[in-house]
Amino acid sequence: MRVSVISAAVVAALVGFGASVALVLAGAQALGATPAQTASWLLVISVAKGIGSAGLSAWARVPVVLAWSTPGAALIAASTGLTMAQGVTAFVTAGVLIALTGLIRPLGALIARIPDAVAAAMLAGVLLPFVLKLAPAFVVYPVQVLGMFVVFTIVRQWNAAIAVVLAVVVGIGLSIIYGLTMPMPPDIGWPYPVFIAPDFSLPAVIGLGMPLYLVTMASQNLPGFAVMRAAGFSPPVAPALITTGALSSVTALFGAHTINMAAITAAICMGDDVHPDRSQRWVVGVVYGAVWVCLGLSATYVVALIGTLPEPVVAGIVGLALMSPLMGALGGAFAAPDGRFAATLTLIVAASGITVAGIGGAFWGLCAGLVVTVIGLIRWR
Repeated sequence: MRVSVISAAVVAALVGFGASVALVLAGAQALGATPAQTASWLLVISVAKGIGSAGLSAWARVPVVLAWSTPGAALIAASTGLTMAQGVTAFVTAGVLIALTGLIRPLGALIARIPDAVAAAMLAGVLLPFVLKLAPAFVVYPVQVLGMFVVFTIVRQWNAAIAVVLAVVVGIGLSIIYGLTMPMPPDIGWPYPVFIAPDFSLPAVIGLGMPLYLVTMASQNLPGFAVMRAAGFSPPVAPALITTGALSSVTALFGAHTINMAAITAAICMGDDVHPDRSQRWVVGVVYGAVWVCLGLSATYVVALIGTLPEPVVAGIVGLALMSPLMGALGGAFAAPDGRFAATLTLIVAASGITVAGIGGAFWGLCAGLVVTVIGLIRWR
């Protein structure tokens, strides 16, 4: 076991955890999760990522790095009117659809037919409201938010993922220095799985489950496979989709949303500096999985720590964490001139926060973009 393997796995796991854990907690809050359910969410999704990464890496003999769906967490955090039990229904739906995509090839081909501009615009519409909260957060706590922003802006010139983690550390540190944090609860214990019986709701399936599946596939799984190919590895596409979909379907019953292929953190684990022998580089996926299991065991402490921070500081952390994904989504949405009108309409509707028939704006934004795209394809004679 090389030190470089261990260090790459630890850095990748800490970056993935620290950069977006506040957003996952925001999603749990939006669904009305109790502290025990929130800790269960973090525990089971972390353990599932660890088992999936280690198992797929050992089986395929390539470094397979899994993550939770950060855009999916933003989608959940933006949802309104859903209970935790209804959210579980949506999570199970997304997990089953991901597994079916690995089992049924035409389903994957159908998803691939969704225009890239529309899919990216839907994602941008989900992320935009969170990034827009940066300015109001600065007005309330200028020192803390400005400190995070300066660190983030400087460090991201070299490493965007590390920049978010350091910004979080600065935000927490400045909040403590200025006496803005509440005391930690005295009775923090170990996290444990909390079973949540799903409450079937058609609006939850259509308004959250389907968009969660689409953003996970378009913004996480497909880029994740692309990162592996760019590093010279052949990704186990079908086994990875089946595994992550099945794990997501099971862990959903304990409050967790979807797991998927990693992209940014995966790149940390696949370079030549990790292990000079490419045939042995798969070991980093096993170590990465073990680190994630350990992180899952710290879930109650993470929930308690984030809970001590002022809400505007947490909003600033989330906004900074989503800035890079938002830039990527906006770039994809408006790259092709022919798709800009459909992308603009999709973005407007998805970001509006509307709810029609109990179904949120992300779904209606996607529908609007697809309708405009179809109209644009019609050739009147």
